[in-house]
Amino acid sequence: MVGEVAMDLIQPDMMADIVDKGVLQGDFSLIVNVGVRMILMVIIGGIFGILCGVFANIAAQGFGNDLRKDLFGKIMHLSFQQTDKISTGSLVTRLTNDVTQVQNMVMMLVRGFVRNTVMFIGGIFMLYRQSPRFALIAACGLPFVVIAVTFFLRKTSPLFARVQRKLDGINHIMQETVAGARVVKAYVKEEYELGRFDDANDELCTENLRVQSLLAFMSPCMNIVLNLCVVAVIIVGGFTVKTDGGITPGNIMAAITYLAQILHGITFMANIFQTFSRAKASADRINEVLRSPDIITDGAQTPNPATKPLSVQERGTVEFRAVSFAYPGSEDHKVLENLSFKVEQGQTLAIIGSTGSGKSSLVHLIPRFYDVIEGEVLVDGINVKDYNLKDLRDKIAIVLQKAELYSRSIEENIRWSRKDADPLDIKKAAQIAHADDFICSKSYGYYTPVSEGGHSLSGGQKQRISIARAILKEHEILILDDSTSALDLKTEASLYQALNKEHPNVTKIIIAQRISSIRNADRILVLDNGTVSAIGTHEELLAQSEIYKDIYNSQLKEGGIGK
Repeated sequence: MVGEVAMDLIQPDMMADIVDKGVLQGDFSLIVNVGVRMILMVIIGGIFGILCGVFANIAAQGFGNDLRKDLFGKIMHLSFQQTDKISTGSLVTRLTNDVTQVQNMVMMLVRGFVRNTVMFIGGIFMLYRQSPRFALIAACGLPFVVIAVTFFLRKTSPLFARVQRKLDGINHIMQETVAGARVVKAYVKEEYELGRFDDANDELCTENLRVQSLLAFMSPCMNIVLNLCVVAVIIVGGFTVKTDGGITPGNIMAAITYLAQILHGITFMANIFQTFSRAKASADRINEVLRSPDIITDGAQTPNPATKPLSVQERGTVEFRAVSFAYPGSEDHKVLENLSFKVEQGQTLAIIGSTGSGKSSLVHLIPRFYDVIEGEVLVDGINVKDYNLKDLRDKIAIVLQKAELYSRSIEENIRWSRKDADPLDIKKAAQIAHADDFICSKSYGYYTPVSEGGHSLSGGQKQRISIARAILKEHEILILDDSTSALDLKTEASLYQALNKEHPNVTKIIIAQRISSIRNADRILVLDNGTVSAIGTHEELLAQSEIYKDIYNSQLKEGGIGK
């Protein structure tokens, strides 16, 4: 890098020799000799420049690669509480556009900052060698350049952060609209969503125009200073040549070139500061994620079977002791209050209740997606807060309300829970989940590709693949959060029978809306506004719980109660 700059700085001085000693004195051999040396320096400088550019790109790409990995890793470890506060669109923007902004800054710093700093200092020195008066002219122009750069950067810095936030909004709208494309088309809301996108896009365009309008003044201001300095050098140089001969025409030409190099360096530095200003806004957004404290952390003492051996009966037990829970930011509104119950190994606990009664919130406390505000949740007789998170979640297989499938084959979607599973294990899990028949009926069987979001499959098929994935995982506790709602009663009943037969020692916690889904459970817990209204068998609840009886009777009238 220094070698490249050195080649650039020497050439104007050599050009002065060509003018003064070659052209003016008619020495053609000197012109040829110096010209050949200048050509060699241009080639050498070009080689140095290429190498510098390659190394700068390697450094910037490596930095961006590492930063993306760190940021993605942090996002994967954010708690639900934290991801609830930052939209998915914003996280995507930070992982892509913001990282790119920081990466560009690193490349400009590595490539441009050192080069132009050396160019500026070397240019001043070489200009002083031509004439101290020329150096004084450059010194007079510098304060105006510094003032202009400082002014524009102070004005644009806050605007860059606003631009990135507007970009968040566009990504958020685009993600929502694409993911919900079927709903948009079903309600004929294409024009409405297009209007939302246009509004967000116009806001982004407006913010970008504000930034670019300010920056548009910076380059002309630099050129004005440069041109004034060049005029001053010509006037001072011409006057000096005429009066005392202390300055030659070659000196004037070299001085003009050095001035251009100096002010070009300053202009480039201004662009670096502009990039830095934009990158700083992006870096702040990235650091907001990277520096987010770990809210759900490993326990102080990881439970160790060697220090606390578990009996066969203890494995897979789940117990709630006076548990209360409220979502972060809404601590005054408890979703669950004073819940106490225990599920023994191999038992099936069903949970039923009205919409919003806290069923999903309850099961989210078992793998510590959230922490309780009062009481304790115990797995295998140990408080979940004392577990290493990986050890705790390795014990649990969970199928959430929304079946999440990935753009891979069906086989890869099932294998996702256990990478070392062999094809027979995968097929067995699919058979238990009653997914094997429809998978085998497809042209490519288990290797049938799944479209984004699983849109190429029906709701019931997606649920069964998700259940197969959970079954394949080696687990002590299976949680089904309303995961069979898209299945018909016969398939659902067969699935539960297969689960009980093949995994009798696995503790099962099932959330359901249909009594037909849970009537054969060992115990049924009725939730009402976040509290345990009743708990018992199907027959006991019909006799003791008015809420359960009302649900039963309403579904009986609708024909939703199977035998």
